[in-house]
Amino acid sequence: MPVHNADIAAVFEQIAELLELQGANPFRVRAYRNAARTVGDHGRDLATRVVSGEPLPKLPGIGKDLSAKIREIATTGHCALLERLHHQVPAALTELLRVPGLGPKRVRALHQGLAVNTVAQLRRAAQAGRIRELPGFGAKTEPRILQHLRAQAAAPETPMLLPVAAQYAEALADWLRGAQQVQQLEIAGSYRRRRETVGDIDILVASDEPAPVMQRLTGYDEVREILAQGSTRASVVLACGLQVDLRVVESAAFGAALHYFTGSKAHNIAIRKRAQARGLKVNEYGVFRDKARVAGETEESVFAAVGLPWIAPELREDRGEIAWAARAPLPRLIERADLRGDLHCHSRASDGNATLEELAAAARAAGLEYLAITEHSQRLTIAHGLGTERLLQQCEEIDALNAQLDGIVLLKGIEVDILEDGRLDLPDAVLGQLDLVIGAVHSHFDLSPARQLRRLMRAMDHPHLHVLAHPGSRELGKRPLLDLDWLRLVRHARRRGCFLELNAQPKRLDLTDVHARLAREEGVLVAISSDAHTVDDFSNLDYGIGQARRGWLEAADVLNTRPLDALRGLLRRD
Repeated sequence: MPVHNADIAAVFEQIAELLELQGANPFRVRAYRNAARTVGDHGRDLATRVVSGEPLPKLPGIGKDLSAKIREIATTGHCALLERLHHQVPAALTELLRVPGLGPKRVRALHQGLAVNTVAQLRRAAQAGRIRELPGFGAKTEPRILQHLRAQAAAPETPMLLPVAAQYAEALADWLRGAQQVQQLEIAGSYRRRRETVGDIDILVASDEPAPVMQRLTGYDEVREILAQGSTRASVVLACGLQVDLRVVESAAFGAALHYFTGSKAHNIAIRKRAQARGLKVNEYGVFRDKARVAGETEESVFAAVGLPWIAPELREDRGEIAWAARAPLPRLIERADLRGDLHCHSRASDGNATLEELAAAARAAGLEYLAITEHSQRLTIAHGLGTERLLQQCEEIDALNAQLDGIVLLKGIEVDILEDGRLDLPDAVLGQLDLVIGAVHSHFDLSPARQLRRLMRAMDHPHLHVLAHPGSRELGKRPLLDLDWLRLVRHARRRGCFLELNAQPKRLDLTDVHARLAREEGVLVAISSDAHTVDDFSNLDYGIGQARRGWLEAADVLNTRPLDALRGLLRRD
């Protein structure tokens, strides 16, 4: 069975959880948790490198022991340490860690004091009023636990981040393409629309012989369960828990099926209504007038039949794209080749793992002409943030390096912390010496909406702040967007000559697509930045481009599509 980065990360995360439950050394636990994050965020497939005999890349926090475990998992699909821990710790205890407010210490107390090993036993203990008897718990704890358990039971399954889903979807698609009966194949659904998270995968195949394609799917060694299987459609669940729906159609209907299964549902309904007004019927088999199919071989033919140009998948959300396309050309959406530079990355000086030289070489290899080095500032001690002395020293290093570099220019920058009251974390005299200052919130996420807005607006008032980084401060699946009046925020950015970042880290993708479009409509330029911490992280830009396209952004709407001289002119705040 193929092993993906997400699988290795999941093993390390499980090891961290089990070690925590045993009360192991916190530094050891943290090492595995950090390794899980590092491997999960890495843009290139590590197992492929191991199997092909290539050395593993240098990754932050990954030493000899963890590298050996990566090789072990990649070559065997197992980890001996995890298996030993599973024998030592009741498996159900890890589920208790998913309950908000129950850390390892409390889970151990419940296990040892009340013999609580499962979520069901936890619920019964709370309902019986037994938990309040334990040291460190109280009467208020029980209703909170029950509330959290009810919320978890009602919550839908958490979808996968787009790049994690890509690891499984692309590998399966490549496997299916190995069937000689496959004439065309596309991954459709929310994956093709480049949504931030993916709940399941829709794969569409054109073939005159569906049976061998069906057999190839169900014979894939990552298939854990076959939910349904017919002559032209099948649904399976992969070992990672991702559901895959396969549909096989004839080539004459492939375009219609691709449009239908790309969605969204609201977009498809709007297209069907438009077709009905013209006496047509649109479904996954084609566009029909009475019983005659008049279009369907290509998506272009489907759109043309209802009087529209082809609409890019990222726009198919029924957010005005159909009415726009009916009256005027749609925006020429930005493409990866439009980017000239990257305005957010970190070196070893803070929490990255590459040198300035290595970052410069990787950015140049990624087709970029300039790269802003933006370490964290001193307030963020966990990320080894830079104070005045270290920052000025780095500026000298950048100047010296630029004198030697060819084909790439490094810009002197900082990701300065925005303090609770909106002040910036470094003095004006230092910030004024930099090419670029991006400001970010890394604390006090729970301020009231009014206070949070005042905080960000005050930061943008600062004459040296150029870009508001990851403005919503979200981490998908972990921390929601800041509760803000986004229209006021965007309009204040316009008034102050400040730009907004679309942070392309897949766990952020912040701006959202909706707020990126709002920035476009209000005339505020957006910076699509990788937030790279390794030399492989410039691949994040692809996900940023997908998000920008969902936000209707053209190249002209993006700050870092400009050549360096034009960028420098825009960064001057008088």
